[in-house]
Amino acid sequence: MKTLAAAIAWVVLSLVVLEARADNALDARLKTLENELRCLVCQNQTLAESNAPLAEDLRKEVRSLAVAGKSDDDIRAYLVARYGDFVLYNPPVKPTTYALWLGPFLLLAGGVVIWLRILRRRAALPADIDAAAAPTPATTRARALLDGTSGSATVSRVKSKD
Repeated sequence: MKTLAAAIAWVVLSLVVLEARADNALDARLKTLENELRCLVCQNQTLAESNAPLAEDLRKEVRSLAVAGKSDDDIRAYLVARYGDFVLYNPPVKPTTYALWLGPFLLLAGGVVIWLRILRRRAALPADIDAAAAPTPATTRARALLDGTSGSATVSRVKSKD
């Protein structure tokens, strides 16, 4: 009788340990999946990082799909079909996501082109400034008006030319 009770206790204990190991494996799998999925509300956080109510609902949904026996690829495919490629934290490269993948590089290239144009214009600018540095009658008159008393002779000279 004691050996039968010990055997039953050993079987029950083994089942509890196996279930705990299965839960740990499931939790690790879910954590990996949640780190690959984006929170639809926060947009810059993974599903694992987000505390938004929608993220909690998505985590529950992912857990229920995993418990139902779906593979990781099946779960991702289900979420992409439902929410689009945006739900993936690293979306695939395909024609609908080219702008997402190439956009930053195109903006960088555009910035470099604009920067080079500005540098070329600045390199050509000093020659133009030297030619324009000679005072014109209008600038002389404006300077005299701004100076007040010290430029009164210049003002009368400029008026006499008109």
